[in-house]
Amino acid sequence: MATAAPSTDAPFPFPREYHFPAFFTRQTNLTTHHAQLTKWSALVLAYARHHRLFRLHLSAAADSDLFRNRRIDRRLGPAEIRELLDFMRKDGRAEYVAKDSDGDVVFVYWRKPEEWAAVVEGYVEDTGQKGSVLTVYELTDGEGTRGTALHGMDSEVLLKALNILVKRGKAQIFGQDDSPGVKFF
Repeated sequence: MATAAPSTDAPFPFPREYHFPAFFTRQTNLTTHHAQLTKWSALVLAYARHHRLFRLHLSAAADSDLFRNRRIDRRLGPAEIRELLDFMRKDGRAEYVAKDSDGDVVFVYWRKPEEWAAVVEGYVEDTGQKGSVLTVYELTDGEGTRGTALHGMDSEVLLKALNILVKRGKAQIFGQDDSPGVKFF
C-alpha cells in the first residue's frame, strides 16, 4: 500500500478561482464565505501535496504564490490566512506546531496522521518488515523508502502517525527523542 511520492517537477496547476479577484476578497455572506474557505482549504492541501510541504511558515507563505497572485495583483492578508488555517484546523487538516511560540508555523495535513499511519503500515507490510526495528530516519530518508510516499516526510508528522500505530498495538516506539526506533508488530 506504499504509494509513490508525487512529482514536484511540474508547475502547480492553480484552480480557475485563483485567477478571480473575488476569491481573494473575504465574502460577507456566511454561506458564500464558507464555500470560499472550503475552496481555499482544498487549494492549500493540493498545493502542499504537490510540493510535499508538511509545514507552512505563515510569514513566508503570505508572500508566496499560494496566497499571492501577482498576475491579478491580489493576496490574502495575514488575518485571512489565519482564519483559513483555523477553518482547516477545525477539520483536522492543520495544526499549529507546539514548539513554535510565535504561532507562525503550521502542520498542513494533506494526509491526516491517521492516513499516514495507514501508509506506514502498508509500507511495513509490503516490504516484509513486521517484527523489524526501523529508525525514523530509515522510514523517511532510507534507501528503502525512495520513490514511496514516506520518503522525505516530516519526522514530527511521522511520529504522530507512529503514535497512532502504537495506540492500535501495531508498533512500539523506543529510544532517544532525537533518534527513536520503531518496532512493528
